[in-house]
Amino acid sequence: MAKVLFIVSGASYWVVKDGSRYATGYWAEEFANPYRILTDAGHEVVVATPDGVIPTPDMMSLRPAMNGGIDGALRMESIIREAEAMRRPLRLSDVRLEDYDAVYLPGG
Repeated sequence: MAKVLFIVSGASYWVVKDGSRYATGYWAEEFANPYRILTDAGHEVVVATPDGVIPTPDMMSLRPAMNGGIDGALRMESIIREAEAMRRPLRLSDVRLEDYDAVYLPGG
């Protein structure tokens, strides 16, 4: 089976021009659906972030309105919560691309 690297943002906020912070993170669906499909097919998923920090989902992406209702939102949360790779991300600078069959960048 393939070994797939997911490069995920480690940012939990942006600093805007006036110096205030704006909450952000990766978009849950863009991580969860490909992760589920790949792992269900038996592929290995490895997560890396710029500083090796645990990625934060954009909280907007977990709202029921963004997931077709409460069941969809709960499904997203469940996939992310059960994704062992998200709890132990690699530092991006330590990654050797030649160790992977594919690279995927979930958006946000």
